[in-house]
Amino acid sequence: MNTSSKLKVFLIIFFIAIFAVIAARHFIGLHFKKKFSVRPAPGVIVTKVEKSLFYKSIETFGTAIAQKSKTYRVRKDDIVGNLKIDNRFVKKGEVIIALKDEKNIVADFEGKIGKREIAQGVLGSSSLIITLDDLKKIVIDIKVPENYVGILKPGLKAEIINSAFNKTFKGKIDSISSRIDPSTRSILARIIVDNSNFEIIPGQLMTVKVIYDEVNQIGVPESAVTIQGNTAFVYIVNAGTAEKKNIKLGKRNFGKVSVISGLEQGSTVISEGVSKVRNKSKVKIINK
Repeated sequence: MNTSSKLKVFLIIFFIAIFAVIAARHFIGLHFKKKFSVRPAPGVIVTKVEKSLFYKSIETFGTAIAQKSKTYRVRKDDIVGNLKIDNRFVKKGEVIIALKDEKNIVADFEGKIGKREIAQGVLGSSSLIITLDDLKKIVIDIKVPENYVGILKPGLKAEIINSAFNKTFKGKIDSISSRIDPSTRSILARIIVDNSNFEIIPGQLMTVKVIYDEVNQIGVPESAVTIQGNTAFVYIVNAGTAEKKNIKLGKRNFGKVSVISGLEQGSTVISEGVSKVRNKSKVKIINK
């Protein structure tokens, strides 16, 4: 083989080797690009869109008062027999205290009786003051700022709480004053509270929430909503893909916000993990 032929063979082998190296690098690059460039779908927690009760409220406080109350004053020396007062409930017409002159003290209505001692040194300190309270219903008088005058009306629901109880009592507005107090710029409203279990005691300070403007609308968790300027939107999930939906917001209650338009009941909305999601991106639902 002459020198010219050897040179040709060398050049052919050289170019084949270069082509092989370039091709190998290309296919290896495609392999690693495919392997490492595709990120797994982010995990998200979703919630079904369903209807909830949303409302506005007026929060204030007031003192619990028995619906009916009466006091009786008697001399200790006039009492016949043992005085049974503590935690005693009486019916209408029942004898509360028997007296020597037979002018017994009789209950004017059904309720719970109690007693209040008169301090020593006070005129007539040998006397007792007996109380009778009808506790089946409790009255709470509240003062409401005058700007709520157009909202207040008899029959509005109220929720009543006190730190002594791990529960919420139900009540409603019974009456509203016909005048605004010019010194406080407030109006007086009376609330009647169901106290069938005799838990509330007259004199307790109660926190009152008057409910108004109730509406039953579809809602989503506040964490599902993203607000950008004047636009609010959520992501719903269809076949493992996130889809952006612009919505119009309404009232907010208990960590949820009502949706006036833009969503349908039964849709699946992303409630947690929203920051990792983009429109039309794949997602992985991680809650049941």
